[in-house]
Amino acid sequence: MRDSEVPAWWQRLGLDGLVDVHVHFLPDRVMNAVWAYFDQASEHYGTEWPIAYRTSVEERLKTLDSLGVRAFPALVYPHKPGMAASLNAWARDFAAVTPGCVASGTFFPEPSAGGYVRDALESGTRIFKVHVQVGDYDPRSGELDDVWGQLAEAGVPVVVHCGSGPIPGRHTGPGPMGEVLRRHPRLTAVIAHLGMPEYAEHLALTSYPNVHLDTTMALTPFTEKLMPFPRDLVARLADLQDRIVLGSDFPNIPYEYAVQLSSLESLSLGDDWLRAVCWNNGARLLGLAGTAEG
Repeated sequence: MRDSEVPAWWQRLGLDGLVDVHVHFLPDRVMNAVWAYFDQASEHYGTEWPIAYRTSVEERLKTLDSLGVRAFPALVYPHKPGMAASLNAWARDFAAVTPGCVASGTFFPEPSAGGYVRDALESGTRIFKVHVQVGDYDPRSGELDDVWGQLAEAGVPVVVHCGSGPIPGRHTGPGPMGEVLRRHPRLTAVIAHLGMPEYAEHLALTSYPNVHLDTTMALTPFTEKLMPFPRDLVARLADLQDRIVLGSDFPNIPYEYAVQLSSLESLSLGDDWLRAVCWNNGARLLGLAGTAEG
């Protein structure tokens, strides 16, 4: 499937489009730094990682619209203290003027985290993102305990990159985030990338009632070469139809957007599963109205 075929694909499923919970828009200077990092991907990851949608903000928004992505966050995340509050303000402003964009936020273990997360929630932020590997911090930090508690109480989802892919960090893997969930069992956590490469261990965290996993980059030919998804876990994805949600990592992917969708379809889990993953579950997490029944 090519990008030009995506609208016909979701129309066949009876959908009004797609809900993607893992999309990135960042301030230009931050996005340029991210792209510069991926320019050196062969050094970091041992493989080239050309950015497929390295275009202007306006062009990227047009691309999402042409694909039929009806709702998405502009996920922001800091790599050091002192960044999160300003990124949250930027993300709220961006969402306010961008059709389809849901206000997002982030945080970092620092004394001010509880205060600016509270401010973000009161200002209408509907989803958060944290990146344990990039931030190089332990999610069990005492400076974050109040933050996790606030999010659990509010029922606002947080996309958590805690898996050890594409490269491990000092605090990645299911253990640290598993401890956070033991402390805050009602937390609505969305484990990014299906938890790659610790797929089974992160899928096991769905024993907590509000844990989801996003599909970001998982199952695609690019990722299968690096961190293949065990075939014996495909049935588990079927069982978790209401907990798996579409994510793409747009625009920072080394292939067309359509590849993520065709990779999901190739699992042969049925149209109801695809409708749940590509619309219903994301719409529920983001507080959107309407479900697709087929």
